[in-house]
Amino acid sequence: MTQQHPITLPPEVLQQLRSKAPAEGWFRDAWIAEQAAKWGADQELEACRTQIIDGLGRVYIEIASNRMLLAEDIWTARRPEAPSLKAQALQELKTACKTYDLRLVNLDTIRRALEQLPDHE
Repeated sequence: MTQQHPITLPPEVLQQLRSKAPAEGWFRDAWIAEQAAKWGADQELEACRTQIIDGLGRVYIEIASNRMLLAEDIWTARRPEAPSLKAQALQELKTACKTYDLRLVNLDTIRRALEQLPDHE
């Protein structure tokens, strides 16, 4: 008897990833693998969160609101917001100012951030 691991990518999720994936080739495979890994990690994190709220957390943390806060704090810590393009560009400029070496700077990030600024006449 074969038992499926609890975090197995469902066929419909894989199909969604394939439809969203970039062009063919190695990059496509790497992108799908990365997205599948993120999906699996999110499933595990959600299972941990559920255990805190409804499982073992009920035994050790008496007040339900404390369980909810702990679960949300863990989720937020493990899935922080990505820095904005502006923040990324500013970090690249800080690196350039500190090192005086443009080879260490991702100029593409700065270019993309500048392109998002509105033109003022």
